[in-house]
Amino acid sequence: MRFAIVTETYPPEVNGVALTVQALETGLRQRGHAVSLVRPRQAIESEAADDTLLVRGARLPRYPGLKFGLPATRRLLALWKESPPDAIYVATEGPLGWSAVRAARRLGIPVATGFHTRFDEYMRDYGVRFLQHTALRWMRRFHNSAQATLVPTRELADFLQAQGFHHAVRLARAVDAQHFSPSRRDEALRAQWGLGRDDLAVIYVGRIAAEKNLDLSIRAFDAIRQQHPTAKFVWVGDGPVRERLAQEHRDFVFCGVQRGEALARHFASGDLFLFSSHSETFGNVTLEAMASGVPTVAFNYGAAREHLVDGVHGAAVEDDDAFMAAALRLATDPAARRAMGEAAVAAMRALRPEQVAADFDALLTDLALTRRSHHASIATA
Repeated sequence: MRFAIVTETYPPEVNGVALTVQALETGLRQRGHAVSLVRPRQAIESEAADDTLLVRGARLPRYPGLKFGLPATRRLLALWKESPPDAIYVATEGPLGWSAVRAARRLGIPVATGFHTRFDEYMRDYGVRFLQHTALRWMRRFHNSAQATLVPTRELADFLQAQGFHHAVRLARAVDAQHFSPSRRDEALRAQWGLGRDDLAVIYVGRIAAEKNLDLSIRAFDAIRQQHPTAKFVWVGDGPVRERLAQEHRDFVFCGVQRGEALARHFASGDLFLFSSHSETFGNVTLEAMASGVPTVAFNYGAAREHLVDGVHGAAVEDDDAFMAAALRLATDPAARRAMGEAAVAAMRALRPEQVAADFDALLTDLALTRRSHHASIATA
């Protein structure tokens, strides 16, 4: 089969959408399919592969280093008329994504979209709560133009269906348990953070931005430090509020963006992962922390609801008070942290990225074959 993927973010950009899209692309290629990619040209861009179309982009407000793709309907129509894919996956809802859906519809090519970001929740986090319903209507219109909308959890599928999204389909996520592993723990790295072997490393990995509800994690760490004066709060990532936090909390350890093996070492060298975000569609970092043997405190939705068993792998909580209490409880119980870390590692070994690739393949192939069957029935009518 020939598939096309359209995305407005892609590595070396570091975020959950970019890395998920790359994993899906890689999975299709490993299964023998031809895959073409459409994405914005990045600031530092090597020569693109023959199967990649680079389009113009513009900087994304409040997200330094990220771009959104500008409209490219004519280019996509010309490309897909000359070399039509059997099905298209549109990962993002920006101007480029809308162009791709329009072009595919004109050419009769089936489309699956990905629901990766709760833009309606972002409206609240950035002080424009009154735009939440507008954002949801905008996303509903976009995704209902496709034959399927891929979501990572049953919970999100149910929510979208209740909001009038017509074709929500769950595509599970997985984690590479060979890459993210307790074996990556690095005492030399911990020493760089200012920690001894028995000191506590509370860690956060992700975008350092308002929508991540980071003030709650900071309050939880302040409570932890009352019990563990030598504890360190280690931050892996970057974002618009990093500079402010670094100025306000000079004892925090900011490691910047980490990739590949370095990211795995940072994860595994932590002792407790605090993830206080309310606005994730999934939260890949939850699975990465669990695979690294780091017990996690997170709200009971997304990846935590799907995979984190409260009291077994960490804590899946319902409100801020419970988050604070769970963080303090685990911080003061090293035996529980060890047991939870071991249980989390065992649970993540059961998740297989190759199964996700197979499911993605099956979904796109089904869209393509359904279209062929429809055209064949029309031709013989």
